[in-house]
Amino acid sequence: MGRTARPEAEIAVELMKAMVRLRARLRTESAPEEMRWTWSQINTLARVVDEGPTTASALAAAEHVRRQSMAETLAALRAGGLVTAGADPSDRRKTLIHATAEGRVLVETMPAAREAWLEATLRTQLRKDERETLLKAAALMNRIANDAP
Repeated sequence: MGRTARPEAEIAVELMKAMVRLRARLRTESAPEEMRWTWSQINTLARVVDEGPTTASALAAAEHVRRQSMAETLAALRAGGLVTAGADPSDRRKTLIHATAEGRVLVETMPAAREAWLEATLRTQLRKDERETLLKAAALMNRIANDAP
């Protein structure tokens, strides 16, 4: 007697496959000079730009990575001139990570090619109701990523 997979397990497998494929496709839609930065580096930089100066520990927690991994990411961003580190004026024991002007420009311009491709694909390949379903799915994926109940 064959055992069927639990629906949640099947959903998890299919969702992971789809996310990996979409992520790979989005990377190919970037301009070649943008490929020097890893996905985690760009995500971290975008978080610093969007949320303002923050600590390495807070970034590690927000990105769900170890502090050592975040330290490596931040070292690469500092070496590339995209972030700087300075003392927290309210607590000199803490170091705050700030985006540089170059880092802000990169965050503002890098996604343009990916977003243009994705927007055109959504418009030409999906019906309106399917686009609405994807919007709902994006909200659910964000809840999962944020560990919300």
